[in-house]
Amino acid sequence: MTDETQQAAAGDTGDDGTTDRDRIRTLPFPADPAAGGVGMQIGPLGPDRAWHAEAPLHRVHRIDFHVVMLFTDGPVRHMIDFTEHEATAGDLLWIRPGQVHRFSRESVYRGTVLTMQPGFLPPATVEAAGLYRYDLPPLLRPGPARLGPLQAALDQLRREYEDTATLPLSLHTAVLRHTLTAFLLRLAHLAASSAQVSRQQTDTTFTRFREAVERGFAVNHSVSAYADGLGYSRRTLVRAVRAATGETPKGFIDKRVVLEAKRLLAHTDLPIGRVGAAVGFPDAANFSKFFQLHTGRTPVAFRAELRP
Repeated sequence: MTDETQQAAAGDTGDDGTTDRDRIRTLPFPADPAAGGVGMQIGPLGPDRAWHAEAPLHRVHRIDFHVVMLFTDGPVRHMIDFTEHEATAGDLLWIRPGQVHRFSRESVYRGTVLTMQPGFLPPATVEAAGLYRYDLPPLLRPGPARLGPLQAALDQLRREYEDTATLPLSLHTAVLRHTLTAFLLRLAHLAASSAQVSRQQTDTTFTRFREAVERGFAVNHSVSAYADGLGYSRRTLVRAVRAATGETPKGFIDKRVVLEAKRLLAHTDLPIGRVGAAVGFPDAANFSKFFQLHTGRTPVAFRAELRP
């Protein structure tokens, strides 16, 4: 039994009164002083090395950074937000900040892994590459014509990352940003094509709204409050969100709340009332009504389906 398993079995209690079994562990960006402390890492993905040295591979966890894995072997089964994805050689998995996922004990991960902090690239590049397009599929299967350039861009990025002696840190970081941008633009084009969605980029209004919802969905479900906080009229916000997602702002907020509730119901032992409180419903009955309205199942039934 590992130390982590022993702690979970013992029910270690955090400052908020929850135990390890009550929490989805959030892993921060792994530091790599040898690479100069830049906001990205790239290296081999092998059976004896995970992308995060302390990651509980077989336990559900979330990350606050981007992870892109390009596989040279397979099949590999990997769970991301309630969906099991099966990848093989030449496939990529793109896991975005906030998503919960789990490594498979039965799969051997071989290939290249890229990790990147959200703030490493400038806002214009973030928008152009669609780094927060959660509507795009995480599993990408490029054909030979796209795989070759993607692999070449990733190999070049890895060479630049590993070359810490040629340039001073400031220039080294600038080169990494440019090389990473080239790779991500290719990857984003593949993701958009795979989803058969428009290449039209979302505007700043929706970007700010999406970021505000990500920060505040657990306590704020009001469209008007988000509009006021961002300095937009409600009508402006409705137009921007509908253009970007096809949904209303309220639908977008509710979808994020439901996703977080599902994560907590599936992957923690929190009582139903505590789950509701964690997503902004102090009253357990109101939470149950909301959850059933959006999923067709009560929270109890949803948890029971995933834990037979």
